[in-house]
Amino acid sequence: MSKEKAKKNNAIISALKKSNMTAMGVILILMIIIASVMSPYFLDIYNLQALVRDLAFIGMIGIGQSLLLLIGELDLSVGKIASLCGILAGMMMVNYGFNPYLSLVIALILGLVFGAINGLIITKLRLNSMVATIGMQGVYGGINLVLTKGKAITGIPESIYIFGKGNVGPIPIPFIFTIIVLICVLFLVKKTKTGRYIYAIGNSREAAKILGIKVDRIRIMIYSIVGFISALAGILYVARLGSSQSAIGENWPMNSIASSVIGGVSLTGGIGNPAGALIGAAVISIIQNMIVLFGVNVYWQSAVSGIVVVIAISFSSISDMIRERKQRKIKVN
Repeated sequence: MSKEKAKKNNAIISALKKSNMTAMGVILILMIIIASVMSPYFLDIYNLQALVRDLAFIGMIGIGQSLLLLIGELDLSVGKIASLCGILAGMMMVNYGFNPYLSLVIALILGLVFGAINGLIITKLRLNSMVATIGMQGVYGGINLVLTKGKAITGIPESIYIFGKGNVGPIPIPFIFTIIVLICVLFLVKKTKTGRYIYAIGNSREAAKILGIKVDRIRIMIYSIVGFISALAGILYVARLGSSQSAIGENWPMNSIASSVIGGVSLTGGIGNPAGALIGAAVISIIQNMIVLFGVNVYWQSAVSGIVVVIAISFSSISDMIRERKQRKIKVN
């Protein structure tokens, strides 16, 4: 195969990888237009701020989840890690009189540790990531309930409220944190050697090992990063509510997977862009926001989230099949 033909084929494959995210970007714009026409309150500044604040948490967890999906894995314990870290931060501040900011830093470190524990269990015991993290979800959730007995921790110092309730101009602070997380993750996957290794592992773990890539080390690192991001989302949500609650993050695992897949990250690994998770999170947030604006029972949000997950996974599977067919044709030609 000539160099020119090889470059052309690589360009086609690259375009296929980006197609889902581009399509969802167009759909997102159409959704905003439709929502604006259907509801006069959609473009109200207070509604938009509430929407973006909700989007920040789904997006942040989705960005972390997308890193795992890129290596062909996932973490269903992200919500419980977020909740547990929020509870621990609340206990340190309220029950033990720790400095609020020190408490938040310790909670972030604990999130990183919990993520690393997930990674170690999965890599060292050779467990399936879904099965392992379902189990760890129960562990973290159980510890949460033992510590709180199901009760919220109130009396959180008001000095940290700004992180969850505050704005910089019209922009909610949690969304600013989400953008910072996205920039850091994009730098990791696009500008570092580790980023190239992440895509290589997602495409073929065995091939990556043959090339000398420390696969398990990178997998543990990614789980640690996701644990850290989950803890960040959890403590920001505590700052938003003004209390630590065991129910924080209940829907985050499914929404994070859905937002990543909607944004073009493949469930099979090696394909996608973490920025797509933010687009997917925006799609989910707009749907949930419209449910509220139209006065639909709020409990339908869970049903809608489930439907979105199923559609997103189905779309991803179909896209993967189409992509594989086109790549086979390219190789034949």
